[in-house]
Amino acid sequence: MENPSETHPPLDSIKQEIHSLREELHRFIERTNQIHVNSIISDIRNEYSGLLAHHQVERAGDCLSHAMVHECTMHDTCFQVFLDFLTTTSQHIKNGEITEEMVQSYENQIAELKKKGPFDKCDICFTEVFRLFNKQVDLMRSLGILDRKDNETSLVQISDEEIVTQMIEPFSSPTRFQIIQAVSKETKTFSELSHLTRLRGGNLLFHLRKLLEAGMIIQRHERGDYIITEKGFRILTSFLDTYNSVKRMDEREQ
Repeated sequence: MENPSETHPPLDSIKQEIHSLREELHRFIERTNQIHVNSIISDIRNEYSGLLAHHQVERAGDCLSHAMVHECTMHDTCFQVFLDFLTTTSQHIKNGEITEEMVQSYENQIAELKKKGPFDKCDICFTEVFRLFNKQVDLMRSLGILDRKDNETSLVQISDEEIVTQMIEPFSSPTRFQIIQAVSKETKTFSELSHLTRLRGGNLLFHLRKLLEAGMIIQRHERGDYIITEKGFRILTSFLDTYNSVKRMDEREQ
């Protein structure tokens, strides 16, 4: 009579083989899905890139008209300069050609223009230009026109207190995170933020002051609209990118 252990593979070996097959199948599905997704994105980009670029220019004009300081004597001149800049950058959505170096070059252009700004309130207008440009960059990334740059994170000596007070603590409140996301899309009045957060008076002011003191948002003028700053926009998008990356990683491991 045959010994079962001599005619059949050990149970652990079978489990390991099944596990390996499942992992290989999972990788195959991921690759297949990615190819399918890339094909869809490519078709969308080819068919609608012109419309998307045109929409970005129209959207830029509307946002600039709403957010810029209207009482400024340089308003009309700056408006046209900013719109021309955003029209130029939007063409990369249409032609599908842009690199990280080009993005950095455009950011440098904004920074150089900002240095020439003669008024304190210039920050308000340049913050809006930077926000609109980054919206274009995000769209180009989502369409696969611009690949994310995988930079190695360099560890530098930074004050723990500075990181917490200037970056983490302002975002640690769900209310403040709600506010910063809201103003990242468009300027908001105190009344609009009160309606959004369901907070009034001093309770809402407490959170707004936290964001103002950390340089995450600015106010156009006394009792004016609240606008996200370049710093606030960069940190917000970094948080959201990290969250989405970690979430995808967790889903793969489940």
